[in-house]
Amino acid sequence: MNDTLRAWLVPSFAILIFLALWELLVWANGWPNYKMASPSDIGPAFVKYWPLFVEYTWDTLWRTVVGLIVAVIVGTGIGVIMGFSRTMRDALYPLLVGFNAVPKATVVPVIALLFVGQHDFNTILIAFMISFFPIAVAVSIGLSTLEPEYRDILKSLGASNLTIFWKIALPKTLPEFFGALKVAVTLAFIGTNLMEIVEPHGRGLGHLFDSGKINADYPLMFAVLIALAALGILLFYVVVVLEKIFAGWAERSQTY
Repeated sequence: MNDTLRAWLVPSFAILIFLALWELLVWANGWPNYKMASPSDIGPAFVKYWPLFVEYTWDTLWRTVVGLIVAVIVGTGIGVIMGFSRTMRDALYPLLVGFNAVPKATVVPVIALLFVGQHDFNTILIAFMISFFPIAVAVSIGLSTLEPEYRDILKSLGASNLTIFWKIALPKTLPEFFGALKVAVTLAFIGTNLMEIVEPHGRGLGHLFDSGKINADYPLMFAVLIALAALGILLFYVVVVLEKIFAGWAERSQTY
């Protein structure tokens, strides 16, 4: 089977099996849709609220992407500093670990109160705060584990630190960077929706989910969850494509 075709068919088949098992579980237990919505309940909810899904999906998507871009820039910068400086690594690691250990659900109300009415800024900020940590750690590990022999050889040949970074350190770090970025994508969506749910006059899929909860519209709530999952999968595969472009050399071909 063609590799490209296989890459599309296998995940699609797995999703169809998951939906079928979900439908079967609801049917076998006789759960009404106000207790557990089934995939057959979710379709009509998408149709009924289609204009809202289009509008709010865009709100959630662009805020998440912007927050993720900021996380990449800041996380990479911090990772480079920690990767090349043992002192900075020892100083910053405890702070980053402590910051990441704080549940972001407890930070969201604080941010919402600090910047009242600034919905876009608040949402982007939380998406950034929840997703930059794995990027910073991955870049730091990739750079700090650079073999000193490479550095010594290139320096003996007259290479500058900048040349060593671009020719050796950066390519070596790319696999770890993209691995962390795949994790950060899903984390960014969590941050975005936490803020959208908390803010009373917010927009986005999180706000739509909260509206469904207030009105006990369970099909709508589950439809929002499916939309969020679809967006997460979409951004994940965008990262996969970028990884193949910039770090495809690191992939090992396997046949099963």
